[in-house]
Amino acid sequence: MKRFEETQTTILNVEDETMTRSLLNKVPEVTIFFWIIKIMATTVGETAADFLNFNLHWGLSNTTIIMTVLLMGTLYLQFKKRQYVPWVYWLTVVLISVVGTLFTDNLVDNYGVSLVTTTVIFAIATIVAFSAWYISERTLSIHSIFTMKREIFYWTAILFTFALGTAAGDLLSEGLGLGYALSGIIFALMIIAITIGYYAFKLNSVVAFWMVYILTRPLGASLGDFLSQSHKNGGLGLGTVGTSILFLCTILGLVTYLTATKKDQVFAK
Repeated sequence: MKRFEETQTTILNVEDETMTRSLLNKVPEVTIFFWIIKIMATTVGETAADFLNFNLHWGLSNTTIIMTVLLMGTLYLQFKKRQYVPWVYWLTVVLISVVGTLFTDNLVDNYGVSLVTTTVIFAIATIVAFSAWYISERTLSIHSIFTMKREIFYWTAILFTFALGTAAGDLLSEGLGLGYALSGIIFALMIIAITIGYYAFKLNSVVAFWMVYILTRPLGASLGDFLSQSHKNGGLGLGTVGTSILFLCTILGLVTYLTATKKDQVFAK
């Protein structure tokens, strides 16, 4: 009887370990492909939100409702998956980028909240999200997203980082009148500084990751506005349609490549 119980315990431990290994793969490995797609997704979030709102005349409220419903459906698929699936994960990122942008735009355009205030609001919301995550789980590492609870924290934090990035990007480029190009350069230099801090001065890897993750949002937003806005507004005049299609096609190509090669798969040791 004792041997039978030991055997059962061993089987359960193996099953738990297998499940953990499987669930560990809910997010991609952080490679150069990760950052390229992330920046492009943030750019699409900016241009797609403008396209749906202005070009299709859906209006901010209707656009927000429709895109939030689509995001909820995609998040449902993401949570149902037992491992990282590139197209589901990155579709979720693109949609959460759009919704995060719309949250900020609604506060500014529909409710008259200043860009300074929205930046502060979403900065606080982001800090609270990360604090709650750390207090609950004692880690903010993306390599430990193997429970539903941690995944909820993960996507909540990402939503607020997108909203914060939109507000901060608009604050610099429009509110302070720095323009899209200069704002993008400033955010790029901040990312470079953090990268140097990580490699040269041993900045904590988790802290460095999330700082860069937050900053790639306003970088992508500034890039999107610079490419899509007219020449008189300081942009290149590609339009929201052209910019969105260009970046979506690039994202699709990279996700297809990663699906085939599995270069961004995370495997437990």
